[in-house]
Amino acid sequence: MIDPVVDLDWLRAHAGDVVLADVRWYLDGRSGRAAYEKGHLPGAVFIDLDTALAGPASPAEGRHPLPDPEVFAAAMSAAGIGDASTVVAYDDAGGVIAARLVWLLRAVGREAALLDGGLLAYDGELTTESTPSSPAAFSPRAVSYTVRGESEPIDPRAGHIPGARNLSCRENVAADGRFLPVAELRERFTAVGVAEGTEVISYCGSGVTACHNLIALEHAGLGEGRLYPGSWSQYSATDRPAATGG
Repeated sequence: MIDPVVDLDWLRAHAGDVVLADVRWYLDGRSGRAAYEKGHLPGAVFIDLDTALAGPASPAEGRHPLPDPEVFAAAMSAAGIGDASTVVAYDDAGGVIAARLVWLLRAVGREAALLDGGLLAYDGELTTESTPSSPAAFSPRAVSYTVRGESEPIDPRAGHIPGARNLSCRENVAADGRFLPVAELRERFTAVGVAEGTEVISYCGSGVTACHNLIALEHAGLGEGRLYPGSWSQYSATDRPAATGG
């Protein structure tokens, strides 16, 4: 399987062999599709987080539970992504949203990677032309997975799962949106107790940006972690204990 992070030179060298996916999404309610239509990388198809990469929200499952395998397969097929496709995904936020698509695809055994730096790293002209795609055969496959703060503006209560270590995914990248050097990524994980062979379970608010830490973990050569899909949006709706502070 390819490295979970590739750069622009790699993308250009393999341009005819990959499906490029724009996975922009905004917590403040702005439309990712509208951003795509305003300008995207040539050849990119748009993948909608809410309909393709997540199931219906509920207190029991969280804000972004994993999509039903049939729904995910249908969305990939409609975008021209097949069982044998290699996908390179990007966004305009250092990959913290696009990582959800990359993690899902890699979790079901497909080739996928984040474009390092995403939209900010692209030095060519954007296009407003939609990319036509022919349906591809994408077989449904279930994903194998596992089941902080002082104030919480979105979920039922504040806090974090007892024992969790805080590792901000947005600090995996530099100001230009590109990943930190591997040595620095490894230092970040080491600082929270992660070494080679450590079992890692990643969660965030709703299970989307947590995928970025899993991609960074693998890119740093520290193995593959697991995702808690419901994340805090599911956990905080239960009566299980929560911790606050450091």
